[in-house]
Amino acid sequence: MELRTAIALEIGRLHQPVVTDYHLGSLVFRLYQAKTYRGEPLDRLQKDVPERADYTRLLGGLVTDGILQRTKDVPNKDVFVVLGQDQAAAEDIICCVDPFCYLSHLTAMEYHGLTDRLPKLLFVTSLPQSQWGRLATERMQKDLGAEGLAAYLQAGLPPLRRLRLDKIQRKILSVHTSSHCDPGAYVTVQGKPRRVATIGRTFLDMLREPDLCGGIYHVLDLFAEQAPRYLRLIVDEIDRHGTNIDKVRAGYVLAERLNLTHPTFEVWRTFAQRGGSRKLYAQAGYSPRFSETWCLSINIDEAEEA
Repeated sequence: MELRTAIALEIGRLHQPVVTDYHLGSLVFRLYQAKTYRGEPLDRLQKDVPERADYTRLLGGLVTDGILQRTKDVPNKDVFVVLGQDQAAAEDIICCVDPFCYLSHLTAMEYHGLTDRLPKLLFVTSLPQSQWGRLATERMQKDLGAEGLAAYLQAGLPPLRRLRLDKIQRKILSVHTSSHCDPGAYVTVQGKPRRVATIGRTFLDMLREPDLCGGIYHVLDLFAEQAPRYLRLIVDEIDRHGTNIDKVRAGYVLAERLNLTHPTFEVWRTFAQRGGSRKLYAQAGYSPRFSETWCLSINIDEAEEA
């Protein structure tokens, strides 16, 4: 079997709308190591490790054959759309390009049916660069083996790295970093590469960063409409992954504003700090309107609430 044929078949088996230079480089490397594909010998493979020129030649052939293509819809020269996948959703593409990200904030709210607003931006959460780089090294070691990774990098083949994308298709990306970008924060959509914040994490993000979720008044409206239905998921997420101020804000909204009950609220009350200057809405100034129970400035406009 020709090596280019084996690569084209394997790209199809990835079930991804796009591949990156690392996807392709690691595939080429593994085929050089195995010298067979699904039990069939690969023609004229003498070396165990491809050189950069071998990779470049194979990439050029795949582009010429139309198996891979560069497109303005995905404006990065190291990301290639797979044949027949040119109508793929931007949400799936970004999750292929960044293996450690997930859809979040207003994008996740729309996916879960929490809001009827159609976000103009594609909101994504990923890891800070230091954590991203560490996980990338672990992923490459898993894909190639420790010795294989050393040989791969020495050959000048493309490493797994964070690729810059400002937009995909017509959607501008709004990328935010969080050290809590762990597998428990998201769910993977069945049959797709798409990863989306869980219901609980979405509500936690709404409290933390309301400006990325339609604004504080939209967030409070959605808590009033949806929190009774998802109370267990919200409380579990905030109790496990929220900071003390997250718990105080959630306690105020859920218990004092909405009159919901849960035994965990009493635990959260212990995090209230008397004499402090905590605010419900972090981005606004301090207000004398105050929750005595939660020691929290309710710094939102009463007229807007109505």
